[in-house]
Amino acid sequence: MADIISTVEFNYSGELLATGDKGGRVVIFQREQEQSKNRPLSRGEYNVYSTFQSHEPEFDYLKSLEIEEKINKIRWLPQQNAAHFLLSTNDKTIKLWKISERDKRAEGYNLKDEDGRVRDPFRISSLRVPVLMPMDLMVEASPRRIFANAHTYHINSISVNSDYETYLSADDLRINLWHLEITDRNIVDIKPANMEELTEVITAAECHPHQCNVFVYSSSKGTIRLCDMRAAALCDRHSK
Repeated sequence: MADIISTVEFNYSGELLATGDKGGRVVIFQREQEQSKNRPLSRGEYNVYSTFQSHEPEFDYLKSLEIEEKINKIRWLPQQNAAHFLLSTNDKTIKLWKISERDKRAEGYNLKDEDGRVRDPFRISSLRVPVLMPMDLMVEASPRRIFANAHTYHINSISVNSDYETYLSADDLRINLWHLEITDRNIVDIKPANMEELTEVITAAECHPHQCNVFVYSSSKGTIRLCDMRAAALCDRHSK
């Protein structure tokens, strides 16, 4: 059952397609490139580009709850350089991943042999300049940041803001605003003082595609609220 796909997401160009499954894995597919001018590009042909384990099962000892590794959402960040970045989340933890290619390796180190063993510095009689040698293409996925311990309930959506520096994450009762480099800030909190008075939960949140201060969120009552972060620090009420 771990291979069941739980979420899919194209990157901004449509060249890459990321899928997350119930086993916490992320599989990235790349669109097949056009081979020649005589052979038109066959749309829909995607090959496996990279596979990595994004989340592992965890246990919350304070609440005696198992946190499953299933990927709830994946969001790509707009490409700024040769590497790709994406956000993936399970019920509690969001991770920022860097996907990069490596087709060259450095050879000719002074302090190490080619097999990686450290050389005796007293036996080094000359210095050499390391050179880059071609190698088989390797796609590496490395975690750049982990955003954890900010959601009491299950995360149902994440949305990258148009400033490409912040993003939203929403659970049943709260929405957090995260900065990719700094920290988080709670901007929506609909949790009542008495949980017996709970009448609605948040179902999704989404940033405006162009205005980084505007976002919307929906609730189980069938309402959608449009909020402006310039109007108040806590956006529990709709602004428009």
